[in-house]
Amino acid sequence: MIENDIDRGRQNAIISYLTIIGVIIAFYLNKEEDKRSDFANFHIRQSLGLWLTFWALGYIIGSFDSWLVSSSFYLCFAVLFIYGFTGALGRKKQIVPLVGAFYQKLFANLGN
Repeated sequence: MIENDIDRGRQNAIISYLTIIGVIIAFYLNKEEDKRSDFANFHIRQSLGLWLTFWALGYIIGSFDSWLVSSSFYLCFAVLFIYGFTGALGRKKQIVPLVGAFYQKLFANLGN
């Protein structure tokens, strides 16, 4: 049953990390009754949290006039996105470091 769930939701999990629009597309694709997957829901919650945090903090970081602050911000989020994306590719439910557990609790009702 678990392998079947992962196979059903893998494509939506991967789509969710591509852009913020990808999160919305993956969410609606995963809502279909025959394609609903806990694996995809897990990764949709992770990527939604990453994208919202990226945009919220990016607005604040943009007010700093320092290439060091901006580049470290982008590097940090690139690592988090790559970590989540490789988890989706590798068929694993890996919580993104630092903030992943918070996103799972915050968006617990998403996709249910």
